[in-house]
Amino acid sequence: MTQANGFALNIIGERINPGFKSTRALFDNEDIPGIQALAVKQAEAGAAYLNVNIGARALTDVDFMARVIRAIQEVVTVPLSFDFPSKAVQEVCLASYDPARAGGRLPIVNSITEHRWDLMELYGQYKFKVILMASERVEDGVARGNKTADEIYATAKRAALRLKREYGMPLDDIFIDMSVSAIIADTESLNRGTIDAIKLIGSDLELKGVHMMGGLSNIGQQLPPKAADGSDLKHALENAFLTLTAPHGFDTVLGTPWRGYHPLPEEDYVFAAYRNFLEQTGTNALRAVRKFYRA
Repeated sequence: MTQANGFALNIIGERINPGFKSTRALFDNEDIPGIQALAVKQAEAGAAYLNVNIGARALTDVDFMARVIRAIQEVVTVPLSFDFPSKAVQEVCLASYDPARAGGRLPIVNSITEHRWDLMELYGQYKFKVILMASERVEDGVARGNKTADEIYATAKRAALRLKREYGMPLDDIFIDMSVSAIIADTESLNRGTIDAIKLIGSDLELKGVHMMGGLSNIGQQLPPKAADGSDLKHALENAFLTLTAPHGFDTVLGTPWRGYHPLPEEDYVFAAYRNFLEQTGTNALRAVRKFYRA
């Protein structure tokens, strides 16, 4: 873990992803030295893992996927996380990964869900950690989204204990993705539900050892860059979320390692506005969002 100004966090570096224009250009040009440099930059900034996602190309060019993995492992010792829903692609990733180059540390499969459990068929041949999505469950054979704290908690517990019971996976190898929602359209108290679910999971002794995580950049999507007090609104929102959840076991962020995170004091403008937002629903929640950037 990295001690990030008060938060003890695992940072999973997110930048090797075509969602970033500069990274997409590296993939388009097959710029392996550029990809390696990006891996080194994240590792040197304190990333505990590096997430690797080459986009849809992974489905048609697995050789390039394997090249990228081997090239990254030539220059860093940080373990990797493979961000693909396809079992076939994950198998190529796991076969290309060399644990010895990461000091024996296991890679992460990102991600499994109750309805996408086929990825666990690879666990016999390979050993890995998993990111477990708690945002959806299987009910009557159909995938359904979770919205309440109880639904998220029940899904996370059921799936995590299944991994432990059926596969012998240590709870410390499980990262539960809490699916942090954008506040701009959150009229159904999804942020509140996520935070309450984190508290439930964090207090459950049967789940002691699991990690809880999320991509915090989601929370400030489509908001203006500055809060009403002039602060960086999106970054402040990420810190507000962590201030409320880190004490309850939320310890892993899929993000940019050099971004930096720190607790916010009670009187912080954005922190106060976020706590107020969490108490609102429906149109009141939308009005509360405007208070972030309008004094």
